[in-house]
Amino acid sequence: MTRTGTTTVAISGGGPAGIMLGLLLARAGIDVTVVEKHGDFLRDFRGDTVHPSTLRLLDELGLAGAIEQLPHRKVRAFELGTAEGPLIQADLGHLPGRYQYVAMVPQWDFLTLLVDHAKRYPGFGLLMNAEATETIEENGAVRGIRYTGQEGEHELRAVLTVSADGRHSRLREAAGMVPTERHVPMDVLWMRVERHSDDETGLYGRVGNGSMLVAFDRGSYWQVAYLIPKDGLEEIRSQPISVLQDRMLALLPELGETAVRSLDDWDRVAFLRVALNRLDRWYRPGYLCIGDAAHAMTPVGGVGINLAVQDAVATANLLADALYRAQGDPDRFGKTLNPELLARVQRRRWMPTVGTQRLQQVLQDRVISRVLAASPATPLDPPLMLRVIAGAPIVPRLVIRTLMLGLRPEHVHTPERPTAAH
Repeated sequence: MTRTGTTTVAISGGGPAGIMLGLLLARAGIDVTVVEKHGDFLRDFRGDTVHPSTLRLLDELGLAGAIEQLPHRKVRAFELGTAEGPLIQADLGHLPGRYQYVAMVPQWDFLTLLVDHAKRYPGFGLLMNAEATETIEENGAVRGIRYTGQEGEHELRAVLTVSADGRHSRLREAAGMVPTERHVPMDVLWMRVERHSDDETGLYGRVGNGSMLVAFDRGSYWQVAYLIPKDGLEEIRSQPISVLQDRMLALLPELGETAVRSLDDWDRVAFLRVALNRLDRWYRPGYLCIGDAAHAMTPVGGVGINLAVQDAVATANLLADALYRAQGDPDRFGKTLNPELLARVQRRRWMPTVGTQRLQQVLQDRVISRVLAASPATPLDPPLMLRVIAGAPIVPRLVIRTLMLGLRPEHVHTPERPTAAH
């Protein structure tokens, strides 16, 4: 038997966008239910880069002290170069405000912190092991979701349904919305390499002919992203893993021979298929997509989490008052929130989304694709754009500022108020 429940806002996806939106709406006195298909947040290889823009938002919510208590590393500088030496060295000390670093926070800790804070508000609900499968449709509008939980099939009726369930959103597909794909030249191998306390610290990018990697200092280990040509997984995995080890050591010897050689099984190397896409229209009557469900980002700049959080803040700022008022209407589940309000969310976030994706495309096309296409047998010749950036220090500062703060930083404007609207 199908069980039916109600909420003012149903959110599919318990990632950064969904949990942050749930927190902000519950804080603003709105009944909200987040539906998450997994039983916990312990997902390996989720992005962990919390940028200054997100740290500032957490500060506005009174969570600066709490985030500081989580296990994390602070990245204050970035270096990009070759095995022969650095081409670009940049620090974040020029950024405005108190947050002049990237916090490398395990995403499960970050999400747990937000959930614990959200549970202070009686309107917040989180359903784990519950997968949204389709939208409830009535008269051309979305009236909630159907989901599968441990006790079978359920319906959750809502004034507004939000997809924040990532780039492979099942709910978005059910709603008949398909993103437009953009070209990307690479996929990523993602792995952990043991790090000793006296090793170098920070964030390092290295380029070589036919190969590129980025290493993030995570304290006891390096999180390493090794870039391969798009759809090149089968080719590289057809070779002994020692070939990958040799290429990593040639690019960044500081990883250490012993640590890299201990990575001796392909099962210890995760594969991330990189995508870059966005919806032309993020909404339908009663339905809205945010975060990766609206726009998938590549790993360039580690911006995905932070854009998703910014989407959530903008959504709450623009919709909270209307949703709060709707709670006092006994017929609210048969009515549709003004679609113009949903259109305002897309308009608000369109420029930073398109602008950031365009920046990623420029870096991919003019640097990454040329590096990966070069023959390892020829002498290294860094791409022209990389040499130009290296010779003009203001350029990396502008790029870093864009990636760290965003093209349109959001601030929390929703009030903190009682749950009941009457």
